[in-house]
Amino acid sequence: MREAAFIKKNKERWSNFETALKNIKPLVPDELADLYLQVINDLSFSQTYYPKSKTTIYLNDLARKAHFSIYKNKKENSGRIIDFWKYELPFLFRGYQKDLLLSFIIFLVSVAIGFFSVYQNMDFTRIILGDIYVDTTIENIKNGDPAGIYHSSSAIEMFITITINNIRVGFNAFVSGILTPAVPIALLFYNGVMLGAFDGFFIQHEVGIRANSIIWIHGVFEIFVIVVCGSAGIILGKSVLFPKTFSRLQSIKKGFYDGMKICFSTLPFFICAGFLESFVSRYSTMSLAVAFSIIIVSLCIIVFYYIIYPRQIEKKINQYDSKKEI
Repeated sequence: MREAAFIKKNKERWSNFETALKNIKPLVPDELADLYLQVINDLSFSQTYYPKSKTTIYLNDLARKAHFSIYKNKKENSGRIIDFWKYELPFLFRGYQKDLLLSFIIFLVSVAIGFFSVYQNMDFTRIILGDIYVDTTIENIKNGDPAGIYHSSSAIEMFITITINNIRVGFNAFVSGILTPAVPIALLFYNGVMLGAFDGFFIQHEVGIRANSIIWIHGVFEIFVIVVCGSAGIILGKSVLFPKTFSRLQSIKKGFYDGMKICFSTLPFFICAGFLESFVSRYSTMSLAVAFSIIIVSLCIIVFYYIIYPRQIEKKINQYDSKKEI
């Protein structure tokens, strides 16, 4: 689209948003939120196709004014937090669905490799997970408690240790992208192989269903958000290698900020995973029905927030655009 046509198509919306920010023509919160999302969308488009134009400068300034004007007091700051999780993050995810899919495919392939490697070499699990872990788990299996390792320490201690470790793994997957996408891809691959070996080990010992029913109570959140952090690392790495119409510095800044937001979005899920692993997974006597119910609910939450809801946001924006054009 030519820049002149882009301006002609959207200038009325920008003008309405400026007017609303100046409190000349107050808007209801939902309409104001819609306008804000549209401006952010237009800014992203303008940065891509007209990076050095006055239009991009204008939209960037308009977005900054929105932050200062809409969220200028404490009450509005709490609203800002809600909008961040409700609108900004899902809208951002929608633009990076391909990167998320790539991250998921890499992880899935590596899980398959780890799983089948266990059957090719009985010692593969020991190479990946270590002798101490394997020997301890074999002993737990003999005692009828394959997931006994989950209550080997106090729940609070486990929660703190596991949550911090998971966040560290996710953050490393993101930050490593500055060294090109190959590094977060390698980290995804390693973690996937480890998971595959882990699962294959339990199936080999004929406790696969019982062990998985316990492990995936927390594993849904834990594994999926590591995949999300891996996609954030890929986004950062691509911004280093492929700046497109941006200068390399501009591209890296954009890749870092977008990747950081995506990585930040995983914090509540990492905390939930740590809580479930420390306080729920330790109950090995839990019925399969209860365990799989938790797993299914967790999976629905993740899929909805990172895949379905972003598409709903995009659809809402497109419908708003159509109404404005009419």
